[in-house]
Amino acid sequence: MTTFDISSHSTSRRPITILGAGHIGFAMALLLQQSGDYDILVVDRDPVRLAEVATLGICTRLATDDASLQAAIDGRFAVLNALPFHRAVPVATSCARAGVHYFDLTEDVASTQAIRALAAKAHSVFMPQCGLAPGFIGIVGNDLARRFDTLHSLRMRVGALPRYPQGALRYNLTWSTEGLINEYCNPCEAIVDGVRTTVPALEGLETFALDGVEYEAFNTSGGLGTLTETLAGKARQVDYQSIRYPGHNAILKLLLNDLRLRDRRDLLKDILETAIPTTDQDVIVVFATASGLKGGRLVQDSYSARIVGTQVAGHTLSAIQLTTAAGICTALDLVSQGKLPQQGFVGQESVALADFLANRFGSAYAREGELVL
Repeated sequence: MTTFDISSHSTSRRPITILGAGHIGFAMALLLQQSGDYDILVVDRDPVRLAEVATLGICTRLATDDASLQAAIDGRFAVLNALPFHRAVPVATSCARAGVHYFDLTEDVASTQAIRALAAKAHSVFMPQCGLAPGFIGIVGNDLARRFDTLHSLRMRVGALPRYPQGALRYNLTWSTEGLINEYCNPCEAIVDGVRTTVPALEGLETFALDGVEYEAFNTSGGLGTLTETLAGKARQVDYQSIRYPGHNAILKLLLNDLRLRDRRDLLKDILETAIPTTDQDVIVVFATASGLKGGRLVQDSYSARIVGTQVAGHTLSAIQLTTAAGICTALDLVSQGKLPQQGFVGQESVALADFLANRFGSAYAREGELVL
């Protein structure tokens, strides 16, 4: 089994706060603890979740109002926000007030735009969308795009899927249900015929096979991050789609369109969480392809990865826990090491793919195995 080491021999530790002690927050705390470079405080309003984090020997704090949240932010080097997307802007505002670096995992486009506006006058880093998609896929997409003299198309596909699918949807809940519903309901940014635009979620259905497995993919919101802005005027076609097993899209259209559950998202959330089990036996599929001109020749370049869960210090992390936590921990590490800008808005495209994969956390995307400390 391949192993890799995220430990460090640093004698000084930077104080950071993780907001949210759910599955992803726990994974972030675990990875950062094992590195030895960060003095970690995990904050949540749920004492049960905090108790689980506390078993790691990590400091925790209960926060039930804005004042206690601000107290957990003030004086820290950075805040890593793993709260639901609707908390992104309030937390980022608190970080701006405190002059603290801010990182999050949001897929919500409006929240990211608001955070970018905050960053314009900030003296610290504001780096949202640091997870898998948006996040790593944008780093991959930008790396592919830069290989071409003239970029024609860039297509990015990501799936967080059960390894052993059951039922008609052939899907299990592996991350935030609210975030999933946003992806299925909100408009999707894209570049079409050279023009930045939005396209409807659930449309653009396509099928493909990768390593002998059949998949379908369709438009979902938020996965591109700021990449359409970065590539505006430089590409004819840029799009992002979520990967699922065949048949998923048709059932979603029934639920969201025919039964109009897109207008009753709280009810949809309750239905999904009641009827669809969670699983730790998941797999992340990443597939991106670009075509264009190099040296006057029409060529195509692709990137693919398949990541499963692993063990970290005796704790099992699912694939979505590992990849999401690794993404935001890598962003923190690169800022801490001075390899990224030290203030203002930082998009994922600022991260070189080689730097990401060479990072002790980012290497989780490049290898399968157990993190050894």
